[in-house]
Amino acid sequence: MSFNDLGLLPFLTDKCAAMGFTTPTPIQEKAIPVVLAGRDIMACAETGTGKTAAFVLPILQMLAANKTRRGTSVLILSPTRELANQTEAACREFAPKGISCTAIIGGAGYSRQIQALKRGTDIIVATPGRLIDFMDQGMLKFSEPFCLVLDEADRMLDMGFLPAIKRIAKVIPAKRQTLFFSATMSNEIERIATPMLDNPEFVEVSARGKAATLVEQTAYPVAAQSKTVLLLDLLAKEDFDRVLVFTRTKRGADRLAHILEKREHKSNRIHGDRSQSQREAALRSFKLGHTNVLIATDVAARGIDIDSVSHVINYDVPEVPDDYVHRIGRTGRAGKSGRAITLFTVAEEHSMRAIEKLTGQQVERVLIPGFGGELPAAHIPGAKAATAKKPYRTFRPRRYR
Repeated sequence: MSFNDLGLLPFLTDKCAAMGFTTPTPIQEKAIPVVLAGRDIMACAETGTGKTAAFVLPILQMLAANKTRRGTSVLILSPTRELANQTEAACREFAPKGISCTAIIGGAGYSRQIQALKRGTDIIVATPGRLIDFMDQGMLKFSEPFCLVLDEADRMLDMGFLPAIKRIAKVIPAKRQTLFFSATMSNEIERIATPMLDNPEFVEVSARGKAATLVEQTAYPVAAQSKTVLLLDLLAKEDFDRVLVFTRTKRGADRLAHILEKREHKSNRIHGDRSQSQREAALRSFKLGHTNVLIATDVAARGIDIDSVSHVINYDVPEVPDDYVHRIGRTGRAGKSGRAITLFTVAEEHSMRAIEKLTGQQVERVLIPGFGGELPAAHIPGAKAATAKKPYRTFRPRRYR
């Protein structure tokens, strides 16, 4: 199937061809006709499968067909600034002349965003907090027909944005098309989302909570005090090209970045306490290859869309199992293979088990002697693994000096 077969007009299919996109991904193949038909949708697909284009392309086509639009016709809500910026960039890349798009996000200057709203914009890509600021100032004017997109909807609800989303839903046109897109969709999220949708089409191209299929997953048991040394040992390997390291806290990210800089690693960090300009600069440097290690908290897990991330390292195991899926989904993108490595202590093993229960996959354990990861039998995950003679694969890498 080609993009032409999905009902897209030449101004979009030609742009796809010019950018090297010849065959739609499964989520695009299933979702685009539904959105073009004006139906509400709840779509779930693993990360790196082209969800953004699955709603951006049909939305742009519908906007181009509506010559009488006045005010903003599309609102796309994103959980993070990074994801909002990347969605806005995709809109601008595909949009024909005459269709405008503006990002309304925290951490960026008010004046530029105010001027954009005064000029008028067809599409707003926003984080909920900053959008409500402008709503309170009476600066938003919505048009009909209207389209509301919740991108990474489960993450927004996990981050506590449900009250903000409900408040936003009250002021946008009641006559609207609502699109839910996410990499995971739990039963609880579905229960919350269903009242906001009108007879939605359910589109699911991968099992819920399933990790990206092109990602090789490995877990390294380690003593808490040896995590940093093990990380440095891993980074010394020649096949580590562009690495994304996830920590649980902002302080942990800062501490780890300082250590890596002292060891002459080209690294940077991104988290909620960094200014928007610092976050954008860190992402840009990482994308261009000026730095090869980017340390991030989960605030960035949904906003990093870089095809060439070779490895994701979970320095800390995420407390929320869904976050693991999104973290490792930053590698193995656009048809490329990737590797995900998790460093876990005895105290974090319950989180590892929760992740394996969600994904339905047992992550291979690799024991590296000398790092304090020799767990007693009682801590070996899974009843079957507990009775195995060799629960871990063992090898001896080069030690960091």
